[in-house]
Formats: sequence, C-alpha cells, structure tokens
Amino acid sequence: MQIQGSTHLHGPQPVNSPHQSASRLTADDTISSPAVQSVDQLDISEAAQAASEARESAPIRFDRVAEIRAQIADGTYDTADKLIDRLMDDLG
Repeated sequence: MQIQGSTHLHGPQPVNSPHQSASRLTADDTISSPAVQSVDQLDISEAAQAASEARESAPIRFDRVAEIRAQIADGTYDTADKLIDRLMDDLG
C-alpha cells in the first residue's frame, strides 16, 4: 500500500521499520567482553537495616498510636523536654 500526499514520509515498508540501528546485536552475536557485562548490586544503609529490623520485631499498637495522636492534638502529650522544663520551673 502506498499513501501519497503532503504528509508522505516513506514508501512501502517491510515489517521491520527502516529506522533500526545497524549496530544492533542479532541472536547469533555473543557478548564476550567483561567490560560490557555488569552485575546488579544493592547496598542498604545501616539506618534502613535498623528500620527494617524494628518493623519486623514489634507489631504496631494502633490503639496506642491513636491515643498519643489525640494527646498531641489536645496539647496534653508530655515529652521528656516538657517534663524537665516543668521540673525546672518547680525547682526554680
């Protein structure tokens, strides 16, 4: 089939398009150079390993999380810093 007109770019084409690179490897080609072969590697940081171990070791207590979130929202959640500040105010 041949299409003619102002947008005509190519004539009839074979199944494989004419834009294939001549340097492509065929099924008979082999890669023998060690510089071409690569090995995938995954490096996990110590922080990521610790987080993974913590996640696996203790289940999340969703009821306790909800309770603490509610305390934070109300402004009644006590942290160590708040307790120390309150103690210093009482002493001084």
